[in-house]
Amino acid sequence: MPEADEGFDFGPVDAAKAAPVSDSGKQAGIGHRARLRERLLKGGAEALADYEVLEYLLFAGMRQGDTKPVAKALLKQFGSLAGVLNADPKALQRVKGVGETSAAALKSVALAARRMARSEVVQKPVLSSWQALLDYLAIDMAHLTVERVRVLYLDAKNRLIDDHHVGDGSIDEAAIHPREVIRRAMDVGASALILVHNHPSGSPEPSRADIQITQKIAEAGRLLGVTVHDHVIIGREGHVSLRSKGLI
Repeated sequence: MPEADEGFDFGPVDAAKAAPVSDSGKQAGIGHRARLRERLLKGGAEALADYEVLEYLLFAGMRQGDTKPVAKALLKQFGSLAGVLNADPKALQRVKGVGETSAAALKSVALAARRMARSEVVQKPVLSSWQALLDYLAIDMAHLTVERVRVLYLDAKNRLIDDHHVGDGSIDEAAIHPREVIRRAMDVGASALILVHNHPSGSPEPSRADIQITQKIAEAGRLLGVTVHDHVIIGREGHVSLRSKGLI
């Protein structure tokens, strides 16, 4: 027999979803939720469609009733499951039917995904775990609405020792100073580094400024024995490695 509460306990139910439901509607809702849960637990990675994943997550804030319309509205607004999970909580709550509890449930999944991906990178040689690094960066940065610059500092065994958020904004010498990047490498005892930034436009193709600043940092690093392994640009459409393009 289905459990009375098919969702998760993230706190108070969103007030907008607490309206009374008829007995027939309540039973239909419980049955639908039970079927979704069974498919989730017994099926593989593709057991649920994207909107059904969101349906299930929304059970946290909507203990009764149909979550499908809200799930589909979220996908329409943000374009994809990843877009929903990476959306700002206030933007999520502007979608009709999404309250604070539901937004928190969705953000908790995004947080868990980031931490899982990061665990595959930390304390492992980055160059031999390259795909895991790209997965982590894509989860963390591909859907940002601002351009963010990070420098990953590596030890002599190419393990991550410092993931430094340089700042937000266009990547040029006004935002990122080659000497400061290399100086921090000295301060944290890094032997190498990887530059990372995202393109909110979606396309990861490098700009002239991207190429120029990378080459300046690489030259500064050569003078002081710090290797610039790569500059990775992340976008919703994929990623680009300046090393693989022969630009470093």
